Amino acid sequence: MPTLQVITLGCSKNTVDTEHLLAQVQDAYELVPEEQTSPVDVLLVNTCGFIGDAKEQSVQTILAACERKKAGGAGRLLVFGCLSQRYASELPELIPEVDGWFGARDLAPLVEALGCKYSPEREHSRVLTSGKRPYAFFKISEGCNRRCSYCAIPFIRGAHRSVPMETLVREAEQLAARGIRELVIIAQDTTYYGLDLYGHRALAQLLRKLSAVEGIEWLRIHYSYPADFPEDVLEEMASNPKVCRYMDIPLQHVSDRVLDAMHRHVDGAWTRELIRRMREKVPGVALRTTLIVGHPGERKADFEELVDFVREARFQRMGAFTYSEEEGTYGATHFKDSVSALTKRRRLDSLMEVQRGISLAYNQSRIGTQVRVLVDDFSDGILVCRSEFESPEVDGEILVKYTAAAFDGVPASSLVGQFLQVRITAADEYDLSAEVI
Repeated sequence: MPTLQVITLGCSKNTVDTEHLLAQVQDAYELVPEEQTSPVDVLLVNTCGFIGDAKEQSVQTILAACERKKAGGAGRLLVFGCLSQRYASELPELIPEVDGWFGARDLAPLVEALGCKYSPEREHSRVLTSGKRPYAFFKISEGCNRRCSYCAIPFIRGAHRSVPMETLVREAEQLAARGIRELVIIAQDTTYYGLDLYGHRALAQLLRKLSAVEGIEWLRIHYSYPADFPEDVLEEMASNPKVCRYMDIPLQHVSDRVLDAMHRHVDGAWTRELIRRMREKVPGVALRTTLIVGHPGERKADFEELVDFVREARFQRMGAFTYSEEEGTYGATHFKDSVSALTKRRRLDSLMEVQRGISLAYNQSRIGTQVRVLVDDFSDGILVCRSEFESPEVDGEILVKYTAAAFDGVPASSLVGQFLQVRITAADEYDLSAEVI
């Protein structure tokens, strides 16, 4: 059989796209893991085109793939994903060595270019690329109807399109049958789910259906938009033991001026009240957010308000980015990128320094507590685990030393995908250590 290798860049949504693609063509190709460097017949690069750094990484990866092809390391080179969707007319002229370009919405043409017939029945089948790890990212919709001033996703990915519940349940059943125990629910905006299909926000209903799938033990919500947040999701989180008490909700800012310029459709008062309600309705919930510093027009006072908000909200997890002007967005056409690169970097460093202290205090407060963890991996004598309060690949981990005696002789490899009860014994600002009970 011919060999096929996919290099996937960007976010977890791209990972799901790759896994759906591989399910369409797996019968016609021998699939080569991404980390291998042996020659392949077909090399695919799944690109990201969201912000400047991601675009640069995608371009450099494509150029490296061209060199690999030139040296005989690949027969055909195909590129798909967000970058090629966004720059469909420019890239073929700039990099003619690529044999075919396909956008993020071109799965069927790409399958056909690989010599296979696109199968609607396999549309939500997956070839998992995360090895034996017991979690899977689970995309419930595509595209976005929001028009945040800084974001290019709507014109890259198109309008919001929810996946029908029955289709998602079938996909979850397939994943559970293959040992997946946690679904990390993702979309461009998970709380928008269902509006186009059912006329109402249906994320809570979907959570109930997914929690009924035998074998699925954890459901984790990412990428929730704060405006018009569906309160029944919080009720489901508080009452359903399979829904992790964890919420990823990118807030981006808290200053009324900046939020208005961002077209976020919320203000600072709404944001603070939403955080209060989340913690009131779901006691112990771990909140993760992302913030943007240096948006055009962000004054020193706006940034200081943001820092005060972070100190006040005490998010268990937080990431932050500097504003990146993206051509085609409202921000690029209507605002001047007025905050200097140096100021952006200083503000980012200052904000993250505040968060480091908060994260450390939170982790240290957990020392001595008992918690249920899922074993993700085993490496160098350590079981790599997470509780419901840590999401894979973005948060810290709970590290448990393995000894045969502590686990009654059960091999460490057999513990991957299992749940354990552990006691936290030590913590830094990112990871925790624990012992099995």
